[in-house]
Amino acid sequence: MSKVLRFTGGEDFYSGRSIYQSPKEANLFLSLGNHVDVYFPPSKRSRISAPFVFSEDLFEQKRQDTIEVLPDECLFEIFRRLPGGQERSACACVSKRWLNLLSNICPNERSSGKSQNNLDPTCGGEEVSSEDDGFLSRSLEGKKATDIRLAAIAVGTADRGGLGKLSIRGSKLSHVTSLGLGAIARSCPSLKALSLWHLPSVGDEGLLEVANGCHQLEKLDLCQCPNITNKFLVAVARNCPNLTDISIESCSSIGNEGLAAVGQFCQNLKSISIKNCPSVGDQGIVGLISRAGSALTKFKLQALNITDVSLAVIGHYATAVTDLTLASLHNVTERGFWVMGNGHGLQRLRSLIVTACRGATDLGLESLGKGCPNLKQLCIRSSAFLSDGGLVSFMKSARSLESLQLEECHRITLAGLYGLVVGCGDKLKSLALTNCWGFKDFDFGSPQVSPCKSLRSFSVRNCPGFGDACLVALGKICPHLQQVELSGLTGITDEGLLRLLECCEAGLVKVNLSGCINLTDQVVSAMAKLHGRTLEVLILDGCTKVSDLGLLAIAENCQLLSDLDVSKCAISDFGLMALARSSQLSLQVLSVSGCSLVSDKCLPALKKVGHTLLGLNLQHCTAISTRSVDLLLEELWRCDILA
Repeated sequence: MSKVLRFTGGEDFYSGRSIYQSPKEANLFLSLGNHVDVYFPPSKRSRISAPFVFSEDLFEQKRQDTIEVLPDECLFEIFRRLPGGQERSACACVSKRWLNLLSNICPNERSSGKSQNNLDPTCGGEEVSSEDDGFLSRSLEGKKATDIRLAAIAVGTADRGGLGKLSIRGSKLSHVTSLGLGAIARSCPSLKALSLWHLPSVGDEGLLEVANGCHQLEKLDLCQCPNITNKFLVAVARNCPNLTDISIESCSSIGNEGLAAVGQFCQNLKSISIKNCPSVGDQGIVGLISRAGSALTKFKLQALNITDVSLAVIGHYATAVTDLTLASLHNVTERGFWVMGNGHGLQRLRSLIVTACRGATDLGLESLGKGCPNLKQLCIRSSAFLSDGGLVSFMKSARSLESLQLEECHRITLAGLYGLVVGCGDKLKSLALTNCWGFKDFDFGSPQVSPCKSLRSFSVRNCPGFGDACLVALGKICPHLQQVELSGLTGITDEGLLRLLECCEAGLVKVNLSGCINLTDQVVSAMAKLHGRTLEVLILDGCTKVSDLGLLAIAENCQLLSDLDVSKCAISDFGLMALARSSQLSLQVLSVSGCSLVSDKCLPALKKVGHTLLGLNLQHCTAISTRSVDLLLEELWRCDILA
């Protein structure tokens, strides 16, 4: 004892040698962070009932007697006999070595010492489903995406319902390799959905284990994974018969062989998307569609080196496809679209999106209209060859079309628009034009024709030539409009819009006039009086000439209005007070963003209006103080306030 009391830190107590025989043992203990799936059981402070004598020999002997001296084979046999998930999770927290061993134990290698149903400690002792259910979902992003976390997920979810969905969004800081995915494959046979984005270090090795161990896989999403090849796609097609959804983007090593295998073995495939894969050509698309086309319902091809041959096969074999997207197919010509339409295989097609395809000409579009009798929705983007004649011919043949969107189709003019609406029959309900520069504002002198009774929604965004004359022509043939969007049209004035408003017999429900800088209080007041009984949504964002007079008319006439946006308008506190005085308004969303004339004086008005509000936007209102915003936050606790 006297020797102990005279201890000064010399060799009598510590010899200076490491207590670990191997330097690797110093790194055994691991901190997994706060977001892992392993379970930490409660621990109690140990009670020391006997004196402990510090002796170098005794300490060395104790160290040699620990379980760490056992080889991996022995630890593996011990771990696979652990009775439940809590015990496995607790052991996984000890060291990287133990976590690695536990993540390598397959479910069929565990000793069945207890019932198949386990108690989830996070559910208050309630019984949860077996691991085959796969209802748990996990997502890793950025630097959190590592093999260690994947191993922890594999161990922690195995007995808590089973992992059903795994999403990994990688980055330059991610450290996911085949080791982590292998742990998932061995411990999570219930996996149904796997999404891997931007993981250049992941190759076929770990994913082959997923294909061989996760036979319940239904959804597969691969994006920017250059080292994943056809070998994995063939394996997953052979071993996962339940595959229904596949999305492959920017995977340069996946090509024709993998797609052909998917078509051959995935008889339940419903949806497939292939984008920017340079190794994919006609051979892969033909092998896929010719075998899986009878079951496939959604199909997307974008930025691929395919030709007219692929479109011809789609038109003949894709008999079950209801949604088709073709984008940036620069090697496809007019003949491809013509053959696809005349293949008579797209009888069930309901939605078609064509973007930046030079083959989408007048003749090609007309052929599609004839070959797709059940087409309901059509979207054409960036078409340099589609003209008025082709559009009108298409509408005459596509008698079932309900929704049409045209974007960057610069050869479409007012004459084409007029012929389109007149010739659409009684089916077309929605028409949208975006960034179409072919419109010229002149007196069209439209002849007397029967109006279109079906069109309910009309939208024009950023079409610089669309002005008052276009609105007048539209109003004559579309008397039943209920939704109107005229965004970024600097050429329209009160006179043109008023002519349109007077023709809308059914009553407008939703109006968006954002960015129409030449509109004033006069047309806003007229709209409130004409359509106040039906108007529910009114967006005047950026209408800088609209002021308190417009708000006063809205407060007096629009009894059903629930969403009002007067951002960047010339309104002041007086206008908001007028809204507050209205006994019939029940606004749910109000935006006054960027209104510099709105100040702290409107605080009582906002409190009164706010009793029904669910959303209030006060951003960039420089005259409203932070203290007023804090008071509103306390008073309007049900409302989401942006300030």
